[in-house]
Amino acid sequence: MQDFLSQFSGELPMEEFEWFIKEIHRYFNLDLSGYKPHRLKRRIEILIRKYKLNSYKDYLKLLLSDPKVKDEFFDRLTINVTEFFRNPEKWWELRDKFLPELLASSKGRFKAWSAGCASGEEPYSLAILLEELKAPPTAYVLATDIDDKALEEAENGIYEPRSMVSTPKAYIDKYFDIIDGRYKVKDNVKKRVQFKKHNLLQDPFPDSLDLIICRNVVIYFEQAAKDMLYKNFAKALRIGGYLFVGSTERIFNYDELGLKIASPFIYQRVR
Repeated sequence: MQDFLSQFSGELPMEEFEWFIKEIHRYFNLDLSGYKPHRLKRRIEILIRKYKLNSYKDYLKLLLSDPKVKDEFFDRLTINVTEFFRNPEKWWELRDKFLPELLASSKGRFKAWSAGCASGEEPYSLAILLEELKAPPTAYVLATDIDDKALEEAENGIYEPRSMVSTPKAYIDKYFDIIDGRYKVKDNVKKRVQFKKHNLLQDPFPDSLDLIICRNVVIYFEQAAKDMLYKNFAKALRIGGYLFVGSTERIFNYDELGLKIASPFIYQRVR
């Protein structure tokens, strides 16, 4: 990618980028102001160069006139690289320690949220664990993302072998059908997951949640947006609920948010 960019004379002016971000908000009601600007600018300019354009203005015209280009733009802004049971040891800890406690205390009303679910591996991983623990049918997972294309893939529930590298063979045999070398999530798992479009920076959060899983999403935001998101996540949990974050993420002010560290990368709301 660096070689591809190096053939051009340099980056476009920051003023143009800032104008473009405001126009995106105006035309698509998408607020990108909380994202790290240099990372976001680099991604967008790769797309601008792809179409051999010379300005953000030209690229905006293309976005407004070509639905495929618009879909590509939204897809590139989100990080959809994931797999089932990523960092499996944390998922087994969730299965063996935290989920049984939550299922018992929720008295049949367990509800979880997979925020920034990308193509669905994360919420389906949780749904598989709910099946393993024989959770009541009312226990479900709300799975949200800003990317329509990713949500469509998630609802289809069909995955390439690379998504399965951390999945135990026993789970593959039990919860997937193998069709033409790809892995299709079985209906009993799919029934536990409800997919919905949601913008973490703009839309209201659900509340009284037993569990929130948001992994390797918040790292792409500016510090002010991170602080707001963690505050909102904490408020969305019921007392005793858990927040499961990515292995590269830390919440340094967890005590101020009414959280405690239950385990590395797992926080519990205590007040």
